[in-house]
Amino acid sequence: MQELGCSTWCLMDRGLAEVLEVLSARTGTVEILSDANHDLLAGSEDCSSFNLNYTVHAPTTDLNIASCREPIRKASLDLLWDVCRKAGEIGAGCVVVHPGFSPWLELKDRSFQGLQRSLETLSAIQEEFGVPIAVENMGTWEVCHFRDPGLIPLLRDLGLSFCLDVGHAHLNGNLEAFLSAGSPNHVHLHDNNGSVDDHMALGGGTIDFSAVLPCLPTDVSWILEVPQVGWFDRSAAYVETLNPGCQGNVPHDSQDIHGRISMISHKGGHRSAMD
Repeated sequence: MQELGCSTWCLMDRGLAEVLEVLSARTGTVEILSDANHDLLAGSEDCSSFNLNYTVHAPTTDLNIASCREPIRKASLDLLWDVCRKAGEIGAGCVVVHPGFSPWLELKDRSFQGLQRSLETLSAIQEEFGVPIAVENMGTWEVCHFRDPGLIPLLRDLGLSFCLDVGHAHLNGNLEAFLSAGSPNHVHLHDNNGSVDDHMALGGGTIDFSAVLPCLPTDVSWILEVPQVGWFDRSAAYVETLNPGCQGNVPHDSQDIHGRISMISHKGGHRSAMD
């Protein structure tokens, strides 16, 4: 069975050592959201005390790699350099990075040009520290970049990959397109009803995980990204109720995979938040 990892986001009000203690009793894979109480740049010594496989989510606050203001964009990259360095020190399997945003829709094209330059720098950072960087697809906020699979070819050209956030893709009505676009090197799992980014426990919304899970690669980390640790427990219990073939065993028959993907838009009951 594919292991379900957990993000430290579910316990952001506690110190990192305490959170790792709690989560290590539930899973062998933990994604550290390097922000607030879990900021690795403020201290990562606790990580060595636990026999865990780590991934790192770069800070989601105080940075924007697609900023039209060059000092902000460059400062964001400096911060990510430090995060990737620290991720390498703790042996993290990858670093998840948000693609940034343009607070003014009128400047989104200019912002995207900044994102392209930043991705080139991230490619160099990835090579320097040897930690894969996965750019995450975003939700329905119009100012965000990478809401559809269109960025994936550029990421591949630069030697980067992407983190498939299943909940975000469901919100944008393009989960099937993302699953068809190619294998991510990291996965975020959470549920919603197709209109609000609730980050529900799996089974609480309208995503058909019995169709989705068999289409996900099993050689990458699957991280439950939920705001309460009890929702991780609920999600794990829900996955156990699914057919064992839907717990991470990717079908080898390409027609079977495409068949399962086509089922998602018909069985999931989702609607695009843009409708």
